[in-house]
Amino acid sequence: MPPLVVIVGPTAVGKSDLALFLAQRFDGEIVNADSRQVYRYMDIGTAKPTPAERAQIPHHLVDVVEPSEEFTLATYQRAAYAAIAGIHVRGKLPFLVGGSGLYVWAVVEGLVIPRVPPSPQLRAELEARANQEGAQALYEELLAVDPVAAARIHPRNVRRVIRALEVFRLAGQPISQLQQRQTPPYGILILGLTAPREVLYRRIDERVERQIAMGLVAETRALVEHGYTREMPAMSSLGYKQIGMFLRGEVGLAEAIQLVKNETHRFARQQYTWFRPSDPRIHWFDISEPFLDSAAALVSGFIRPCVV
Repeated sequence: MPPLVVIVGPTAVGKSDLALFLAQRFDGEIVNADSRQVYRYMDIGTAKPTPAERAQIPHHLVDVVEPSEEFTLATYQRAAYAAIAGIHVRGKLPFLVGGSGLYVWAVVEGLVIPRVPPSPQLRAELEARANQEGAQALYEELLAVDPVAAARIHPRNVRRVIRALEVFRLAGQPISQLQQRQTPPYGILILGLTAPREVLYRRIDERVERQIAMGLVAETRALVEHGYTREMPAMSSLGYKQIGMFLRGEVGLAEAIQLVKNETHRFARQQYTWFRPSDPRIHWFDISEPFLDSAAALVSGFIRPCVV
């Protein structure tokens, strides 16, 4: 089967650097699996690949929608499959790279996504309830009707909780039962990067400081001035949400920066629920030790029997 190399791990661990290294060595192209890098104008806060890196190696599914547009999992999955197919046609090696677990597994496991159209009225009702009663109230309802889906969704991820409840109410079945799997026609190698907690937190904090120095405040201000509001899912992203609080005068800049760091630490911990160290499908590398040659050797051995 045609090969697909997947690179996963928590935020700030170095997935993009590894992808660039391997794509150069094995004549590859990169398919983004970060749910925020799909949005235009959000470059610094999403740690998007630079123009130089994108000129060096083709990147797909970066800058594909406006921050005001909805970008569903089904849309992403279709676009990712199309991008991977195109890479295979060109005789290149596709690398699926990112830390958005649902995006990654939707492609790797062939998740069959329920075709239940959104209901703006129902969503508005659920959002109003979340604002009045708190996100936990919606999460507890989901626990009651679909505990399997609830186990996969963080209680603070209101948007996904609402979608799961929406599917249950409209389809009359739990989303976890509707989300079946259809193995995609690829030979798949999954590489995972990890680091000791203190190392990862230090890397996160250093990246946040670089983002501030690069102009994250100005980037967020420009988005707000362009009319992108905090109610839009894109603007709830790490960094933009907290800097938005600063721009509205709700917190000082130092506090906003610390909030970005703290929330990113929490997000990194959450990512390990998607990419578990015990998952036998993932070949893990600790970035505290030399790993590039070992990763390259794995890819070399993997693609040798594959035919594109």
